[in-house]
Amino acid sequence: MPRTIAEQTVDQLGGTDSVLARQRRDHAEMDRLMSRYQTLGDGEDRERALKETVQLVFSHAFAEESVLWPAVRRSVPEGEELTARVEEEHQQINDLVADIERLAPGDPEREEKVRRAFALIRQDIRDEEDLLLPRLQEALDTSRLRQLGTAWETVRRTAPTHPHPVIPRRPPGNAILGVPLSLYDRARDALGLGSAAGTVKKRLAGLAALLVSAAAAVAVAVLRRRR
Repeated sequence: MPRTIAEQTVDQLGGTDSVLARQRRDHAEMDRLMSRYQTLGDGEDRERALKETVQLVFSHAFAEESVLWPAVRRSVPEGEELTARVEEEHQQINDLVADIERLAPGDPEREEKVRRAFALIRQDIRDEEDLLLPRLQEALDTSRLRQLGTAWETVRRTAPTHPHPVIPRRPPGNAILGVPLSLYDRARDALGLGSAAGTVKKRLAGLAALLVSAAAAVAVAVLRRRR
């Protein structure tokens, strides 16, 4: 049975640039941010911890679905089953966080959804570190793990940072639709726009919708060409 990446040294994971080491660093930061949210009282610091958790979780997951899971499906015999399980967890997290962003801080329903989302994120981390990533480690050499790490990091730094029901879980649809939604999310983050729908946010959302429509047309054309 492959060994969980949680118990390995950085050298065993292929070095700091390996996708395995990068994944584990992000997972540790997610856990730190979730724990911070859970220990703070109501206020700006608590909301900031939640915001940073959401931004990290969604950019991290998008990079996984765009770069890492396709490599798993190509390299690991049971890769299709393993990635489908994680993709389902990602979808559940997406739906919960979309609800959270529509509810006001302090709302009991919001707190319950935060609790459920955090539990799913922690389960997702365990599934990746204990089941999926060790099998990828068995299948690929250190050089390939580092190449994947570089590609994964590049995508993560430009990925959407909030839930979007229109983004498919797999390429090429996620890569094409992710571009306009990433622009929208990062403009929203830079302007400090929360869940309240102000005029600027509405205009950004309208622009994002136009860009998504154009990207969707491109995605359809790409898929037709592949047939």
